[in-house]
Amino acid sequence: MAKNILVIGGTRYFGKLLVQRLLRAGHRVTIATRGYAPDPFGERITRVRVDRRNEHAMRNAFRDGMFDIVYDQMCYSPLDAAISVRVFAGRVGRYVMTSTIDAYRDAAPSHGALRESDLPVLAQPIDTAYPWHDPARAIESYVAGKLQAEAYLVRDGSLPLATVRMAHVLGGPEEFTGRLAHYVDLVRLGATLRYSNGQAKVSFMEAQEAADFLVWTGAQDFRGPVNAAADGALSALELHARVAQVLGGTPRAAKVAQPEAPGVLSPFDFAAPLVLDTTRARALGYRFSHTDEWLDDAIRHHDLAFV
Repeated sequence: MAKNILVIGGTRYFGKLLVQRLLRAGHRVTIATRGYAPDPFGERITRVRVDRRNEHAMRNAFRDGMFDIVYDQMCYSPLDAAISVRVFAGRVGRYVMTSTIDAYRDAAPSHGALRESDLPVLAQPIDTAYPWHDPARAIESYVAGKLQAEAYLVRDGSLPLATVRMAHVLGGPEEFTGRLAHYVDLVRLGATLRYSNGQAKVSFMEAQEAADFLVWTGAQDFRGPVNAAADGALSALELHARVAQVLGGTPRAAKVAQPEAPGVLSPFDFAAPLVLDTTRARALGYRFSHTDEWLDDAIRHHDLAFV
């Protein structure tokens, strides 16, 4: 059955892949963006040009809108979450917020890998005075913003919320972060990877599967957080070695004496493991891929870009 679906931010990377899948399934899709990025969807979608961070503009844009599903790819702070509550409460059948594995950075795993319950959302303080919408602080506030956005939505309870805590996404022709490309560049340039802990594995997933999982989540009726990650976590050291193996290069690496903050030495360098437990998603019926199934192709894609 066709559904009326809103995607807030669906013009790049796996957001675009999400929209493609929704259209292929026959749904009516509206994309809400600031209107700066082009998209390939032509007349198959409805476009709403709106600043997601402007409550007045959001209210005007959706004052008459009713949606079966809202996918919010751009809920980056408790201020954004508050806008969603005031705009969409009572007007949406299912609200899917895309969150991140990085929300677990300060969490302590209770059973090895990180379960949804290991993140104490209800205990998370919400800082209403922080300048969340300051562009100069976008990077430094990303992790705290995602965590506090989820905390706000959970405490408010007005929206039928499912939160996808997604592993680091790799691959795809529009991968714009440069994170995997960083390791490809190191190998091609013969440079040395500096790392904190060779055993600190991190969860990943491929861009196509990220979109698939979001579509699947929208079609379910469960509430609350759910982890999404491929099997086969890798540390920064192991990822670097895998890149070298695929490209026929020599992995050069050196362990640092004092661990740096996450991502300082390289994009996926952590002093401690950051691996997601996907038991809940599996119990609900989803089956994830393994990194062995797609990582080599993703590496080769970035190698072509290097050439």
